[in-house]
Amino acid sequence: MSSAATMTSNGSAKTQPLNARNLTAPTTIQETGLPEELLLQLLVRTLYTQGELTERSAGEIMKLPYGVMKELFTLIQREKLCEVKGHGESLGVLLRYVLTEAGRQRATAFMDLCRYVGPAPVPLNQYIDMIKSQPVNSLTIDRRTVTAATEHLVLTPGTVDQLGEAVNSGWAIFLYGPPGNGKTVLAEAIGKMLEAVGGGEVYIPYAMEVDGQIIQVFDPITHVRVEAPQEAARSLIEAKVEKDTRWVLCKRPIEFAGGELTMATLDLSFNASAKYYKAPPHIKANGGVFLIDDFGRQLVRPRDLLNRWIVPLEKRVDYLTLHTGKVFQIPFDTIVLFATNLEPAKLADEAFLRRIRNKIYIADPTPERFTQIFEEVCRKKGVPYDPEAVQYLLDGVYVKYQLNMRSCHPRDLIEQIVSIAKFNGVPPTLSKTFIDRACHTYFFVEAAEYDQNTSQ
Repeated sequence: MSSAATMTSNGSAKTQPLNARNLTAPTTIQETGLPEELLLQLLVRTLYTQGELTERSAGEIMKLPYGVMKELFTLIQREKLCEVKGHGESLGVLLRYVLTEAGRQRATAFMDLCRYVGPAPVPLNQYIDMIKSQPVNSLTIDRRTVTAATEHLVLTPGTVDQLGEAVNSGWAIFLYGPPGNGKTVLAEAIGKMLEAVGGGEVYIPYAMEVDGQIIQVFDPITHVRVEAPQEAARSLIEAKVEKDTRWVLCKRPIEFAGGELTMATLDLSFNASAKYYKAPPHIKANGGVFLIDDFGRQLVRPRDLLNRWIVPLEKRVDYLTLHTGKVFQIPFDTIVLFATNLEPAKLADEAFLRRIRNKIYIADPTPERFTQIFEEVCRKKGVPYDPEAVQYLLDGVYVKYQLNMRSCHPRDLIEQIVSIAKFNGVPPTLSKTFIDRACHTYFFVEAAEYDQNTSQ
């Protein structure tokens, strides 16, 4: 079924688009939207790996309610694949089931087809409905939210404006400029902006089913769980609505990919031994942010990678292929961030750059901004701030050796100073000695000349 199902008085199914508001648990196998055979195989594999289960314990693993599990156990018991070993728990209602010899043989055959054991998947059409109901461009990110998420970065007002406008668009963003000025940190800040507003959470399925195949979507590294709000019954006689626990409420995801990104990474990952799939990173990022860091330094040619993104960026859909040859369409509702320190014109042609509607240049900091960042880092690291010491750093190091200031330098140099002080057993300060020593080891290009000067 393409959406959440309810039953009419005459027994026929009617549907409504699935979203977070009508995410009620299925009460029958039919309402799961999944093929009966897929659920039977999943239950038999689960019973095979666990040894013994009740309707409740099996439901906790498969994330299905008692009514559905009871129906499934009845079916496999009818086929003589399992038998009742006794009553389970203290209630005396639940039964303990084990596989029969025929059930173990069938489980072995099922394991040869697919070894997935875990939460039951949701059908592709329900996944599509859910993604469409919680689009990233439906959020309103105001100036206060952007400022709060980026206050630790000391950005210019113009950059703050550009970021806010770009995130509200929901379209791809090209961050470019010299290295070390916080392009990666900006991606994390955008994630904070999405979290800070209403609708900053999304429902992610543990897995989805496509043409009888299982694709694992939920990734505990990418997807951060949040507590789902509990809905109380409105009266003593009204039962609390049970939610479909095949879905996990999460913060809007932030997925990273760097130099390791290849064309194969953007396709479904099929485990030949386990015989099920894992979703590619940009699909795991649906509803959130996908950062391609160090763009242009991947193993694949930039133009090949960009050609792969033309349709998803333009149409907000992607096409994935199962190993059976089945091609299916899937939503691509992600803010893609391309972060690079290379010249954009050398990476992409005009046609592609046109599809990236937001292009933001992240420049080197001015001396004033550099000083602000330095003071902020000193406060966070517990190092007494000294404006004269920073001026000495600017004149005696950056000007003298013609170095470019980067936004990451204050953090790195102060961490160097903290390490030097720790080794010498003294409190960290912005003394000339500590600054000279930190610069000597950090700006290695000037190391030989620097050592020669400091030894005099």
